[in-house]
Amino acid sequence: MKFANPYFLFALLALAIPIIVHLFNFRKFKRVFFTNVRFLKEVRQDTKARNKLKNLLILTCRLLAVLFLVLAFAQPYIPKENGAVKAGDKVVSVYIDNSFSMDAVGKSGTLLDEAKKDAREIVAAYKPSDQFQLLTNDFEGRHQRLVNREEFLELVDEVQSSPAVRTISEITKRQQDAINTTDGIQMGNKQAFLISDFQKSISDFTKITADTSIRFRPIPLFAQNRNNVYIDSVWFTTPVRQLNQQEALHIRLKSHSETASENVPMRLYINGQARTPSSFSVPANGLTDTIVYFTIREPGLQQCLVEINDYPVTFDDRFYFSFNMLKSIPVLAINGAAQTNVPSNSLENNYLKSLFGNDSAFVFTESDENKLDYSSLGNYSFILLNSLNSISSGLSNELKKFVDNGGSLFVFPGENADLKSYKDFLSPMGVNSFEKIDTANSIVDKLNFTNPLYAGVFEKTTGNLDLPSVYNHYKISAGVRTTQEDLMRLRNGDLFSGNFRSGKGSVYLCAVPLSDSWSNFPRHAMFVPTLFQAALFSQPQGQLFYTIGSNSTIDLGDVGVIGENVFHLSEPTKNFDIIPAHNVIDGHSVLDVHRQVVNPGNYFVKLGNNQINGISFNFDRKESDLTTLNSDEIKTEYESAGLHNFSLLETDSKGLTTALSEIDFGIRLWKTCIWLVLIFLLVEILLIRFWRNDPKIKLTATSN
Repeated sequence: MKFANPYFLFALLALAIPIIVHLFNFRKFKRVFFTNVRFLKEVRQDTKARNKLKNLLILTCRLLAVLFLVLAFAQPYIPKENGAVKAGDKVVSVYIDNSFSMDAVGKSGTLLDEAKKDAREIVAAYKPSDQFQLLTNDFEGRHQRLVNREEFLELVDEVQSSPAVRTISEITKRQQDAINTTDGIQMGNKQAFLISDFQKSISDFTKITADTSIRFRPIPLFAQNRNNVYIDSVWFTTPVRQLNQQEALHIRLKSHSETASENVPMRLYINGQARTPSSFSVPANGLTDTIVYFTIREPGLQQCLVEINDYPVTFDDRFYFSFNMLKSIPVLAINGAAQTNVPSNSLENNYLKSLFGNDSAFVFTESDENKLDYSSLGNYSFILLNSLNSISSGLSNELKKFVDNGGSLFVFPGENADLKSYKDFLSPMGVNSFEKIDTANSIVDKLNFTNPLYAGVFEKTTGNLDLPSVYNHYKISAGVRTTQEDLMRLRNGDLFSGNFRSGKGSVYLCAVPLSDSWSNFPRHAMFVPTLFQAALFSQPQGQLFYTIGSNSTIDLGDVGVIGENVFHLSEPTKNFDIIPAHNVIDGHSVLDVHRQVVNPGNYFVKLGNNQINGISFNFDRKESDLTTLNSDEIKTEYESAGLHNFSLLETDSKGLTTALSEIDFGIRLWKTCIWLVLIFLLVEILLIRFWRNDPKIKLTATSN
């Protein structure tokens, strides 16, 4: 036991006062004469013994009353943690987890309501003059400062569920920053509380930077029902969408439930129209991937929604995504000088035109290399270099910019190619270049079926395939720092065609020109799917969806910002319309919504009065995994991370206010001392009032 005010113990000298009073009894007795006291001797002795016992009891009560009165002022306590009460003001930071997982039901309502109740009890354990900080997942500016107790309680009342998700390491960093802004607060008087359900997905204790001057106290809350089935993500089988072609949409569903879900209804909506309904089954605590097939008949923006029904957690039962379906893909062929001298009715001059010119899925344009308008290159998705013998520096720079911004380039070298100019052109893009000519006859004998370019092209990938024959070819260098993906290889191991990632786009190389004297590739069956797929893959593919609360920027591509028109992000059904910040980077307009979007849905992007795109937002699925840490696991986590300033605080029947008072100030005994003072004073009064000094004496007369 220790004392908060030990100097009051000097008052124990007052115990001498009742002792002195009892030792020197100054009461005057009245003398009474009796004729004969022989018969009173035994009664007198008995009365004297009774009075002595009574006086000793009264003395004891007075001594104990004075003793406990002094102890009450000295404030005795039994320390529980560090053994010393810290005097002075305190700084207290309280984090309330207001993520969607806190909407689960606990013992006395939702976990968020329990967390707010605990926060109120925490501040009740401290003085009104102490300073407090409230922190939530929203990281609001008003939560970054210290306030008094009344302001803190007002802020707690305003806390609501939020889609924002924060890790424990992010939270503790914010708390440390706020607490350490105060000066003159000694170690031990800096407290931080973490009220959360401590999902495993956010409990990254190993990433916390320890600040030993602050005492952190996790307070776990536990839900009664943690079952949840949700839509985790969606994606397409192929990276490109085509009109009037069947699309396969993959939908991943996850279960965090102890029971399997069978034949759960699922619905797909495209532009508000319901498609063929389907259902799914998912095992207990497992996942399943299901496929929904549909066909798009009209080009333009396609805004989609996948929906299921699951209770009690419902925020992740809807998944929004959107994509653009182009009516046609703009394709440009840049022909070398040798090609311009070939008669227009020559088949050799029409390989590319025959492929793209008669297909409504493409808008095909040809241009002589000497008559090319460089400023128009950004209007195309797919560019082919057809038999250019050299690449000028101006064309090289413009094509590099085209590829960096997401365009696709297919290179067929000229028959008399200037290898140095090609190397100067390809090397800055991280693409291997052409080397010497190999005149040995060969044949393509390896086709990379795993490349996405050939996905779905062949019904069978086994057996003998009729592949192109090659009479002459350029050797393509084998760089070690390129992103080369093989498409076809010759029997001697040389690369016949390959794909290279460069910037945001792609570069395709072919080892032969489009000439019958070099190979039969232009006439071969492989020519059509190779170039056709490469053109389809050149479509600008925006993200299907974005996550609310993330810092991801939104690349709209080259939308041609004109004049003072500004971008608008809107959702008419929710009366939502904002002007997001935007920058132009390498000709692309990039939006940043600065966390202004807080609700999931399909949104429109407008430039002035023109609709140019659509964007979909979904809640972060980290909150969907309701697996949490129990008390023992939390202790193990912070102990293994070496966080010695962490100590778990669990709620019990005493309440947080009492528990914190005992932790910070020990088990305080001054109230018990006051009660004991009153009890001993009462006993003294009862002794004086009801214990009579003189017993009744019966005298009997006798004769001599």
